[in-house]
Amino acid sequence: MYPDLALRTVGGSVVSATDESFAAKENLIVPGPPVFDPTTFGHRGKVYDGWETRRRRTPGHDEAVVRLGAPGIVRRIVVDTTWFTGNYPPQAAVDGRADDEWFELVPLSDLKGDSENAIDVRCDRRVTEVRLRIVPDGGVARLRVFGEALPDPALIAALGTVDLAAVENGGHVRDVSNRFYSEPQNLLLPGPARSMGEGWETARRRDSGNDWVEIGLGVESRIAVVELDTRYFLHNAPARAVLGTAGRTLVDTDVEPDTVHRIVLQDPGPVTDVRLDIHPDGGLSRVRLWGTPTEAGRQALQTRWHQAH
Repeated sequence: MYPDLALRTVGGSVVSATDESFAAKENLIVPGPPVFDPTTFGHRGKVYDGWETRRRRTPGHDEAVVRLGAPGIVRRIVVDTTWFTGNYPPQAAVDGRADDEWFELVPLSDLKGDSENAIDVRCDRRVTEVRLRIVPDGGVARLRVFGEALPDPALIAALGTVDLAAVENGGHVRDVSNRFYSEPQNLLLPGPARSMGEGWETARRRDSGNDWVEIGLGVESRIAVVELDTRYFLHNAPARAVLGTAGRTLVDTDVEPDTVHRIVLQDPGPVTDVRLDIHPDGGLSRVRLWGTPTEAGRQALQTRWHQAH
């Protein structure tokens, strides 16, 4: 379960586009699925929740450049043409940028209209920007750039104690029991949630079990402080939370609604991944795991950094 490195809430930005006559380029990276109302028209024509260029009358193609919020190794691209039926581009390609050099991530490929066109990427270079090329013109609802964030080892070292679960530091969700209302990757996004919809919320359980999420840290670390944030979850926060790793319980605590819980750990030992069990169900806004990389973690990150350049 790779995070979307281009997502606006991760820090992504659409820095340029050759044309956006019908719909704005910024729509490419907003969270959530695109929406559509067949009755809405504006001065530019039909209102679309996506990026749409004018009909080309000359040779060429249109393109948009997206700066990743969390630079890293791209594993999968989704060119989402949902709701674009008679005005989608028949083909698209995606390039990556690293060290001021553009290179191919996805070759020119056929697209389907009103579809999530998913393409696996086989490239181990660290990417900071992507360029979507649509041929010759048309509309794309969303561009998703799924992958593994690769932070700068020098920055991690200089910062000292950091959130090793954060997407920008390589944190990622490995598995989850339930994602009925919202995505578990939201737990690891930068900044505080601005509403309940920006957290992770499960369906109401009607059995004797509980929900859980498994989180991989960016590097092997020693966690000093665990932060469990239930802000905006007023009547649907979990009653209890248990955080553990490799057979060890790190935190076992009652949970209050609409509250930031911070728990100091005593000698937790090296950690590479954790499992958070919430009892019995409900939602959280954010999970923060503040700590410092171990020596093995620092060396592993340094090795990955050099291999990706």
